[in-house]
Formats: sequence, structure tokens, C-alpha cells
Amino acid sequence: MVVESWQDVRVLVTGGSQGIGMGIARAFAVAGARVVVTGRSADRLAAARERLAGEGVAVDVLVADVASRAGCHRMVAASAELLGGLEVLCANAGVYPEQRIEDLTEESVDEVLGTNLKGTIFAVQAAAPLLARSGRGRVVVTTSITGPTTGYPGLSVYAASKAAQLGFVRTAALELAAHGITVNAVSPGAVRTEGLAGLGPDAIDAMTRVIPTGRLGEPDDIGAAALYLAGRGASFVTGQEIVVDGGQVLPEHPDAI
Repeated sequence: MVVESWQDVRVLVTGGSQGIGMGIARAFAVAGARVVVTGRSADRLAAARERLAGEGVAVDVLVADVASRAGCHRMVAASAELLGGLEVLCANAGVYPEQRIEDLTEESVDEVLGTNLKGTIFAVQAAAPLLARSGRGRVVVTTSITGPTTGYPGLSVYAASKAAQLGFVRTAALELAAHGITVNAVSPGAVRTEGLAGLGPDAIDAMTRVIPTGRLGEPDDIGAAALYLAGRGASFVTGQEIVVDGGQVLPEHPDAI
């Protein structure tokens, strides 16, 4: 059994000002790691830091936009300066505007692919030298069941970005293995986040009925999976996807639940 200390582990979580990203940041900080959380909104980041501080959890925050290569490299450099290095990158930043195929524009497609896909690729590119230098580099990418496994009307580009992330994870795992870096993915199902709450109780009840475990996921469920993949106990795990969905993708028909 691997007994792990997170005391000297330095972690960057992108898109961590709310929802799943905050759950990931909380998991590492509670374990004892030093955590930098990034996002595009200074106000949301400040609110996230205050909320976590109220729970007895300390994180640093940094305004950053991952939609460009230069932005990713600036973000990683600034985070490493705050932390004094980097062992773990959690590439979580993502957007999911709903738009039917007939309404897609180049701008709307670029927005999703820029944040979700380019943001993952270039964050990993920027972080890789630091992760290699640390001697225990870990990359955890937040993907989704939507795209790799399922589909949802209005989320075609989001689904494409998530499937593409998994393709990147598998090849990045091969390229970075020689540098002592593992690269894995966590694919959430329906998780209770701020965005999901806005859909209303009827929609949430409908989602819950198709989940065999009988509940929505919580951000902390995704945080626990990320913590495992970034830990020493997963040092022999790379290029893999952990689906955290309460069995949502399993039934072939609603009557199976």
C-alpha cells in the first residue's frame, strides 16, 4: 500500500473557480498540496478563494485564459513562480455553450475548441518541462462522457472537443512517458454544478432517473478521481480514462435501471 504525503506537491488546476474545477482544487488542497487555481474572471476567482477559505482550504488564484498558446505558457510560468515548481497539471478549463449544428459559426466553434482542446494541448506543452524536472509529473485532463461515449443535442462541438481530448491524452502519454510523466483523463457524467442547477428541478430529476446509483455526481467525486490519478498509487497508470458517472452510460434501455 502506498502511503502518500502531498505536503510538497505543487498543483495547477485550470478553470477552477467553480463546479468540477473547484472540486478538483479542493481535493488536492485538503490533501495538503499547494494549489494554484486559474480562470478568466478575477471576481469568480476571488469568490472561489473566499469560499474555500471558509471551508478551511487555502489556494492561490491566477487570472488566465487558456485559449491561446501564449496564454497557456504565461499561465504555467506564473503558476510555477507562485509555487516554486510544478508536479501536477489538472487541465480542467472548458466551455459548453449549447448550439445546434445549423447555427454554428466559425467564431462559436473556435471558442469551444480554443478553450477545451487548444487549452489542454498547450497547457500540457507549457507544463511538460516543469513536470519532467519534478521527477513525478502528472497530467489529469477533465474530459466527459459526452463525445467519447454519448451525444447530446446542441453540444456537437463540445462533444467533438472532448473526444479529441482523449485522443490527445493517449498520444501525450506515449510521448511524455520517457520523461516520467503520466497523462490520464477523468470523464464525468452528470455532475451537480452551478450550470446544472440553472436547468431547474424537473430537468435534474430526469437526469437522476437515468443514473443507476440514483444521484447526480458531485464535484468532489471528480476531485477524488483526479487525486488518485495524480498520486503515487497511480504511477503505473497512463493513457487511461476513468469514467465517473454513477453508471450512467451502462443501461441500454431505461427499463434496465
